[in-house]
Amino acid sequence: MSARTLDQWLAYQLRVHPHEIELGLERVREVWQRMGAPRAPVNLIVGGTNGKGSTVAFLVAMLRAAGHRVGAYTSPHLLRYNERVHIDGEDADDASLCDAFERIEKARLDTELTYFEFGTLAALDLFARAGVNVAVIEVGLGGRLDASNIVDADAGIVTTVDLDHQAWLGSDRDTIGVEKAGIARADRPLIIGESDPPRGLLDALQRIGAAVQRAGVDYHVRQHESGWTWMHRDGTRLELPDAVLDAPAQVANAAAAVAALHALQDRMDCPASALAEGVRTARLQGRLQRFPGTPERVLDVAHNPQAARMLASWLDEHPVRGPIHAVFGALEDKDVAGICSALAGRITHWHLAGLESESPRGLPARSLAFGFPDSTPYTLHTDVLSALDAAEWAVPQRILIFGSFFVVAAVLRSMNGSVHGIP
Repeated sequence: MSARTLDQWLAYQLRVHPHEIELGLERVREVWQRMGAPRAPVNLIVGGTNGKGSTVAFLVAMLRAAGHRVGAYTSPHLLRYNERVHIDGEDADDASLCDAFERIEKARLDTELTYFEFGTLAALDLFARAGVNVAVIEVGLGGRLDASNIVDADAGIVTTVDLDHQAWLGSDRDTIGVEKAGIARADRPLIIGESDPPRGLLDALQRIGAAVQRAGVDYHVRQHESGWTWMHRDGTRLELPDAVLDAPAQVANAAAAVAALHALQDRMDCPASALAEGVRTARLQGRLQRFPGTPERVLDVAHNPQAARMLASWLDEHPVRGPIHAVFGALEDKDVAGICSALAGRITHWHLAGLESESPRGLPARSLAFGFPDSTPYTLHTDVLSALDAAEWAVPQRILIFGSFFVVAAVLRSMNGSVHGIP
């Protein structure tokens, strides 16, 4: 049993490596191999700019409905670090995570690992020890050089490709697409979840030799009043229900999940009934999560322009009669001006929340304001809860709480009680 608590382990991991992010596979792969290269029998990896978490949620729900024992690794978390490692319907407990970190510490010797690399190795170790028969792994950043990519996945999904994390991934969709393509393997299925992917992604996948399945080409979706139909070029046709996850992009995310499991049907049984049940039951906090009342609260982790455009579409489809106030905060690498522009004309008043107390990369409110035109009404607040309090005093019809995971986490924590963890 580990001598450190989970909080102590997480604090240690933040100190043991000089950088929060260091892309590359050599160090983490070396430690993984010293641990015996633990992995589940079947692995699916999910990358992309937006929609990764929702797609993982659909995959897990579908696989579990089919009777599979499933492990899921996602990041970041909202309320508790334990959310990142999910086994057979339950978050990993503190003791299991601490024991995994102890094994990683013994195996790493003098090799430096980042906080995320510790977490990735812990997930793979715990999946193998728990005897899951399939693991669903979410990419942390990019794909090609992300720690999650040490596993040669049996199938991959790239949900969308757009601008985010440009300092690490590149300044245009083509360059970013090359990084996302790095999760693919030769002759193995790679699902593209958007109908207009960048040429950089397609060319990179061709060089790799992946078995590409592309939305709008290899499979299609048709929505109707009672749900939607998924159709594949091989003649497969599935009638599926509407998802509880509420956003315009969720049909595309669910469709990509169906495509990945369809591509692996010779290896894993997942009948149509399980696919439908998974679409119907998948849940995920912080994705257009609505709390009714006066005012209504809507929480969403949209933190880049593409996600903000999707959020704008949802607002257009779900109008309210009264004013909408926004509580918004972001990290330093985000395109605040692009996010503001995407929501232009839809927000009555913005409450800009400083995040410098939540993260070393958190922007103070005055820095957020530089991304807003003078004509946009906003006020500055030192933190998320101060911004929320001001929004509630204004008594709008709806409060949209969005941006960084830290913003949504702060509000959920205030509603659910304080819990430990570093998102």
